[in-house]
Amino acid sequence: MPGPGTTDRTKNNAETLTSALGFSRRDIPIHQAVAGHLRDIGHPEGLHDLVFENSQARERTQILMNVAQQTGGFVLGTGDLSETALGWCTYNGDHMSMYHVNASVPKTLVRHLVEWCADTLFTGETASILRDICTTPISPELLPASEGGEILQQTEQILGPYELHDFFLYHSVRHGFTKEKIARLAAAAFASSHQPHEIAACLETFFRRFYSQQFKRSCMPDGPKVGSVALSPRGDWRMPSDAVVPS
Repeated sequence: MPGPGTTDRTKNNAETLTSALGFSRRDIPIHQAVAGHLRDIGHPEGLHDLVFENSQARERTQILMNVAQQTGGFVLGTGDLSETALGWCTYNGDHMSMYHVNASVPKTLVRHLVEWCADTLFTGETASILRDICTTPISPELLPASEGGEILQQTEQILGPYELHDFFLYHSVRHGFTKEKIARLAAAAFASSHQPHEIAACLETFFRRFYSQQFKRSCMPDGPKVGSVALSPRGDWRMPSDAVVPS
């Protein structure tokens, strides 16, 4: 479902990987549908704000849900534990599915698993594509690319490194450590890779988003518990959506 922010790199990787794995593929571009919707609601043309971004995610979800009913299938969620914790998803867009298959798999583990598949399960073109996917900047690709076709909207430049967020999430939810203790542990664990001010800024982002985005988790689809940390509101994590961020 290529859209206004889709780059040639990710589109080509998706097309080549499905062919290499022997899967069938159905292409449904969303450019016209999104443009028509934005016109219908009176959104200014050329304004690349959250409405512009979220309309793409919601259009894709609408297509997926309808095609699933059309074909007798079901929609697997594309998000993971890290995105769920940070609320880095569009409410009722990619936030929604019929089964949240990676609900308790953090982003760092997703990348590790893809790298493991490239090194262990596959060879040749398939392995090369998987490695290129791992080195592609993480992005929702909802904003137009650069003139050279490069991804401009890079998630880790906006939120901070996922390896830090996953570290914060584990020690906060699994052990119930305070913000101060997590900061000390992170400073020791990432002393060689991240500066103290970077860790501090990322930690503030984590707690602010973790608490403010509970409303998305409260109505998230079912998903399996894989590791020792999960945020399902039906079994593992219950928190009011108006909880106050700890100071």
